[in-house]
Amino acid sequence: MKDAVISSDKSPSFEKTWGSSTSSGYCSGDSDSEFEQYFTARTSFIRKPKQEKDEQVESGKQQELSVAEIQQKVKEYNAQINSNLFMNLNKDGSYTGFIKVQFKLVRPVSVPPPRKGTATQDSVCKKSGVKRRTSFYLPKDTSKHLHISSRTRAREVIEALLKKFTVVDNPGKFALFERTERHGQVFLRKLSDEECPLHLRLCAGPNEKTLSLVLKENETGEVNWDAFSMPELKNFLRMLQREEEEHVKQIMQRYALARTRMQEAQAATSASGGSTPG
Repeated sequence: MKDAVISSDKSPSFEKTWGSSTSSGYCSGDSDSEFEQYFTARTSFIRKPKQEKDEQVESGKQQELSVAEIQQKVKEYNAQINSNLFMNLNKDGSYTGFIKVQFKLVRPVSVPPPRKGTATQDSVCKKSGVKRRTSFYLPKDTSKHLHISSRTRAREVIEALLKKFTVVDNPGKFALFERTERHGQVFLRKLSDEECPLHLRLCAGPNEKTLSLVLKENETGEVNWDAFSMPELKNFLRMLQREEEEHVKQIMQRYALARTRMQEAQAATSASGGSTPG
């Protein structure tokens, strides 16, 4: 991949997950909402309130800039940033710079298994034809800065990110989105494979509220469950059962609290009504 160099920002630690003795260990992230979000590799049973809207915008048609316009925009861009993440012009008319990509993944990603494996485990995997891998959830608010060229396409950015995290999932499972805020609302637009993220960054300026880039799952249809091994499928079910039990527990606690408050209110009402002369 040309001109795609990645610098770390919030690099998650994988040691705890890789230390598992199973071939497929799933780690569920903490909930950031009152309602847990339950999902396997396909979808969730309980959705969080949707705060982002998908905007239907024709993709692939980027604003064409002349060399003079690019020079002016690069100059204006560099004047607005307070770091060393500058954009630089090249003699051939292209330019290089940094983009920040936020991860908003709800499904686990897969990486190669730990290198420390017994000969017995390796022989069993070879005989069964099952490819061992470790799956886990990326930490929330994970983000990466990438140093790319104005000619680097969205598909190349996705491949670079997966390579950095040693993710072995098919890049086609993921998509890059443009996130913008207008009039108090958030809009998402899926980038086509041929769009150049650095061009979008230059045109929008360095303000993340004006434009930010997000990596999400690419909803392309049903999941091919045959692609998962039996241990992975069992781990999906165990994880789903644990989260379901926790969600039921939270619901029961909320209803118990509501019942107690209602009973207290009834007792207070009865007490005040009994003391009032008829």
